Amino acid sequence: MNMPVSPKSLDVQESRARDSLFLLAELTLEDSGERHKVKVRNLSSGGMMVESELEVTQGQRIVVELRNIGHVRGQIAWVRSEKFGVAFDRQINPKLARKPVGTTQETPRFLRVLDAYSPSYPRQR
Repeated sequence: MNMPVSPKSLDVQESRARDSLFLLAELTLEDSGERHKVKVRNLSSGGMMVESELEVTQGQRIVVELRNIGHVRGQIAWVRSEKFGVAFDRQINPKLARKPVGTTQETPRFLRVLDAYSPSYPRQR
């Protein structure tokens, strides 16, 4: 038996799947090839909300480069003031964008133990 779904419950489900964040990304307009730095405010597996002064139109095709994910194609789904939504052509894992950049396992310099002689810091024997 299929139960009707209220629009309010769909909004709740969608907001749970969306990841609020502040992420800089590079967005390319497919028709002109122009590249722009934009602020990603929400990211989900199917799209994102962008904050930018960039003038775009609904249906316009874009490619966005997301940290730890790479290039993702999509189209502008909606535009409101200085914000717009992008619907991706393929599903992504939004959690990857939150992972730190870099693969080094090296201990950061400020956490390393010094093993050098210093006259101002006597060694214990």
